[in-house]
Amino acid sequence: MAKKGKQYIKSVEQLDNTRLFTLGEGVEYALNNKYAKFDESVDLALNLGVDPRHADQMVRSSVVLPNGTGKTERVLVFAKGDKVQEALDAGADYAGGDEYVEKIKGGWLEFDRTIATPDMMGTVGKIGKVLGPRNLMPNAKLGTVTFDISRVVGEIKSGKVDFKVDKAGVLHCMVGKASFGVTKLSENIVAFVDKILQLKPSSSKGIYLKAIYMSTTMGPGIKLDPMEIKTLCKRS
Repeated sequence: MAKKGKQYIKSVEQLDNTRLFTLGEGVEYALNNKYAKFDESVDLALNLGVDPRHADQMVRSSVVLPNGTGKTERVLVFAKGDKVQEALDAGADYAGGDEYVEKIKGGWLEFDRTIATPDMMGTVGKIGKVLGPRNLMPNAKLGTVTFDISRVVGEIKSGKVDFKVDKAGVLHCMVGKASFGVTKLSENIVAFVDKILQLKPSSSKGIYLKAIYMSTTMGPGIKLDPMEIKTLCKRS
């Protein structure tokens, strides 16, 4: 078991685990009690009332956060012809076809997200066993298999995040950096939760949004009030 640091233990002891924080209170508490010297990421964990073993209860999609994530995503676009230059003009870090397939076969993985035009998926399939386990495979359901390259590259560069509920019904997402401050982080959290609410499966019974926890990279989980955040989503 990993040994917890003194600062982490102290922050946990100070936190009232029985309390449900409003969004503003929770974000402010997390930022006021962070102690790392670097700009910590801020993450959300949502416990959903779904059973992902059933295909019709799989919650998976993407959302463009209004203030981005604070992370620079390296984008690789699989394309050919004029679409290669379109991708580069839109801000993609790399764009091409067979040459990048061969590089990846050789162990090159210097990218964070991939996009592919539909006519390139046969080629990309050759490296599916490499990209798939790393969640790097272009996916039509996430909008990353498309001819609309410029738009999708722009969305990713401006803060588009993909998400997928895990087997336990928990969904994780990075919603920004501590340096964003309370207002921008709150806006990102509301946008993310609002998207999750829109995706509620019709077959999901009972409470859908069971719990929301937020934390900085080095900090403890802070329990937010799901009902209050749902109300904020309705106002947005």
